[in-house]
Amino acid sequence: MDRLDNTIRPYAWGSTTAIPQLLGVEPTGEPQAEMWMGAHPGAPSRTDRGTLVDVIAADPERELGAAAVAKFGPTLPFLLKILAAGAPLSLQVHPNLEQARDGYADEERRGISVDAPYRNYKDANHKPELICALTGFDGLCGFRDPNEAAELLDGLGVDSLKPYVDLLHAHPEDAALREVLTAVLTADREEMARTVAEATAACSRLGGAYAPYADLAHHYPGDPGVIAAMLLNHVRLQPGEALYLGAGIPHAYLDGLGVEIMANSDNVLRCGLTPKHVDVPELLRIVRFEPSDPGVLRPEASPDGEEVYETPIDEFRLSRYVLPAGGAAHDLTRATPQILLCTAGTVRAGEHELTPGRSVFVPAGEKAEVSGAGTVFRATVVA
Repeated sequence: MDRLDNTIRPYAWGSTTAIPQLLGVEPTGEPQAEMWMGAHPGAPSRTDRGTLVDVIAADPERELGAAAVAKFGPTLPFLLKILAAGAPLSLQVHPNLEQARDGYADEERRGISVDAPYRNYKDANHKPELICALTGFDGLCGFRDPNEAAELLDGLGVDSLKPYVDLLHAHPEDAALREVLTAVLTADREEMARTVAEATAACSRLGGAYAPYADLAHHYPGDPGVIAAMLLNHVRLQPGEALYLGAGIPHAYLDGLGVEIMANSDNVLRCGLTPKHVDVPELLRIVRFEPSDPGVLRPEASPDGEEVYETPIDEFRLSRYVLPAGGAAHDLTRATPQILLCTAGTVRAGEHELTPGRSVFVPAGEKAEVSGAGTVFRATVVA
C-alpha cells in the first residue's frame, strides 16, 4: 500500500484551525478548506511511485481490479476529502449522470473553455456525495414542507416576502417550490437586497430557528440565497452522523469538520450564497422540487466491527472502524481499490503508522490489515 501526500485546498470558506488541529500542526493563519485524497486531476494525491493518477494510469487493472475497471473505467471513481467549513459554502445542486453527460457534451460543442467562470459542467460525471461529521456539523439539505417554509418566512414580518408566503401555500407542492425559488433568483437585485436586509434584521432579532440565516446573511449580505436557504431543512449532525446528497437535492454546508466522499466529479450548479456564476435556467432544470426529510444516516455495524454508511450508488462505499486499545487486528483485504484514513488515535495499516489526517491507498487485492487504538475510515467501491 502507498502512503498518501495530499493537497489542502485554501478556499475562502475554510476554517483556519480545524484541519491543522486534526493533523496536529500549527495553523498558518490561512483558510484550509478541503484535503483531497484520490486521483482527481485537479489535485491528485502523491505517492512514492508518483501521483495517484500516474500510478493508476500505468496499470489500471492491477491498481483498481478488473471488476472496477469494467464497471467504472480505468480511473478511481471516488474522491475522498476532509472538509472544514469555517463559513457557509455556496447553496448548490449536482446533476444526475444523464444530465452531466448531456451538459458536458453541449458545452464542449459550444466551445466553452473548461476554465470559463460561466461553465457549468467540468466533466461528464454525476456527483452524488456523503458527508460524515467528525465534529458538530451544520448544513442545509433538501426542501422543507412548503407550509413550514411559508410559516418561517411569514414569521419575519417582512412585507416584501408576503407574495412568496402566498405562493408556498399553493398546490401542487413541487410547482409552489419551483415558482418561489424562481421568483427569488430572478427578482430585481436591488429590491431583493433590501428584502434580504430586512429579513436579516428580523432573523437577528428573533434568534432560535432564524439564527442560521442571520449568520448566512452576515457572510453574504444582500444575497438572494439567504431567502432561498430558508426553503431548505436545517440539519445539525452529531459526530458519526452523515448526510447523503443525491442528484438535484439543494444543499449547503455551514460549519464543522467532516469526512466527505463523492463520485470523482466537479459538477456544481449554484443557487446562491456565492459571488460565482448562477445559471438560473440550467439550475431550475436540475433541481428536484419536492419536499424531503434530510435523512440523517447512522452507520450500520457488521459482526466484524465495520460500520457502513449505506447509500444507493456504487461509485463509493464509506465505512469506519473504531478500534479499541488491545483489540484484534482487522483484515480489510478487498478486490477493489481502497483509501484508509485515520481520524483519531493511532492506527497501523500494513507497515504504515497513521495518525489523524494521514491516509494510504491500497490497490485492489493487496493485503490490508489494520490494528491499533483509533478510528479509521475506509473508502472503496461496489463492483
